[in-house]
Amino acid sequence: MLNIFLKVTTVILLSLTVSACAGTAFSDLFSNYNKQMQGVKNAQQRGNFEQALALIPERSENNGSYGLSLLEKARLEFLASDHKKSQQNFALVYRQVQQAEQAAKIQLSRGIENVTAIVSNDNATRYDIPYYEQSMLHCYQALNYLDHNDLSGALVEIRRANLVQKKALQANKKALFDAQDSLAKKGISPESLASKYPAMNTTIGEVKNGFQNAYTFYLSGLLYEAVGQANDAYIDYKKALEIYPRNVTVQQDVWRLANKLAMSNDIQLFSKRFASDITQTTRPKNSTQNKLRQSGQLVILVEQGIIPSKQEVSINLPIFTSRNDMRFYSVALPSYQNRLRQYSGLSLSYQGETYQSNEIVRLQSLAAKQLQDEMPAIVSRQIVRLVAKEEIRQQISRKGGDVGNILAGLYNIASEKADTRSWSTLPDSIHVLRLDLATGQHQLTLNINGSNRTITVEINEDRQTLVKLTSIGNYTNHQSINL
Repeated sequence: MLNIFLKVTTVILLSLTVSACAGTAFSDLFSNYNKQMQGVKNAQQRGNFEQALALIPERSENNGSYGLSLLEKARLEFLASDHKKSQQNFALVYRQVQQAEQAAKIQLSRGIENVTAIVSNDNATRYDIPYYEQSMLHCYQALNYLDHNDLSGALVEIRRANLVQKKALQANKKALFDAQDSLAKKGISPESLASKYPAMNTTIGEVKNGFQNAYTFYLSGLLYEAVGQANDAYIDYKKALEIYPRNVTVQQDVWRLANKLAMSNDIQLFSKRFASDITQTTRPKNSTQNKLRQSGQLVILVEQGIIPSKQEVSINLPIFTSRNDMRFYSVALPSYQNRLRQYSGLSLSYQGETYQSNEIVRLQSLAAKQLQDEMPAIVSRQIVRLVAKEEIRQQISRKGGDVGNILAGLYNIASEKADTRSWSTLPDSIHVLRLDLATGQHQLTLNINGSNRTITVEINEDRQTLVKLTSIGNYTNHQSINL
């Protein structure tokens, strides 16, 4: 195996010297993903989605970040209202995820990847799409289907999103235990790592894991209601409430369906749990006349901001070499800044009343928790890599003298890069707002980020009107869909 390492290292060193990292694969290895995406995110921040798409680096299908590039493109195409193209790219990613779940193929491909990763960094491996990103993939795909008035297709996608979270719940504990056990065998405890690694407690907040997404379950409940499956909707609204218990909109929907379905035990429980004003109907308080008129529901999904990117940090860890000597090595690791941006959400004015949206997911918190849980496995791989690189450097030094030693040392420094890959064009925060309105057309005044705009919506009897509102920087846009 050492001979393979030496050959691979020699090839990489020569290529680095001759080509100056001209190829895309080399740029992935020696340039952090977040830096590659800065121009893309700047264009997205300005609402220039076509320019953002043009700035995404092209990657071939055999590139480890190919699936991630498709996710970025599909999200930007969604924002640019190119729903057909977005749908195609999300479908390609889903196909990749399915293929990756076939264990035999994973092991076969990972053997070659890991040789490269050991002499470079984690960027050489295939990007495994984390569970929270998979669930968002299916949410956007569901919204793409809704744009084509395909409610049945949207329901298929939302069921896939819920299945992702079920799988994650089953796999999470074992994966976390195995990673911590592997790290402990290398002489590093979780407490020791936590004392050196930058804190992300503020960013993580109160989330229990990095994959349970209340927004996914809320959207699922909304679609089930749209097809008249109130019991299924109630189950998923309750799941959303369990994840985000202080969301007033979710509380109202759970209370509403508990009463509609005559869930006596839940009604008794929720009447004590929720404040008295939550257990009232959510119609605009403009008169009893409105309550007598035929009505439908307005549901607004509000996406705000862009999820922050991972940053690279360096920490010193005591690591035992192949000769069982303990040395301190500088290790490059991904991290998120320990702060959350505050969003004011959406204020809606109608007939003298004001209604406020409520946050239902903070994707940065899910991403940070996911990274925190992955950290023992990431550090374990780094330790293996550092020991292997040091062994290679010594072998090259013995065979190539000072020149070989210097080249190997320079390569080790240049290749020590954290894997900062993640789905960078996702929103940071998603809010929801739901109202009962009389049937017919309504003009509503929306205030977001201090700016007012008036929109017109059509409400149908006992149906849902979905408004998707996007707010990124100074860019604001909305789309209305009658379910």
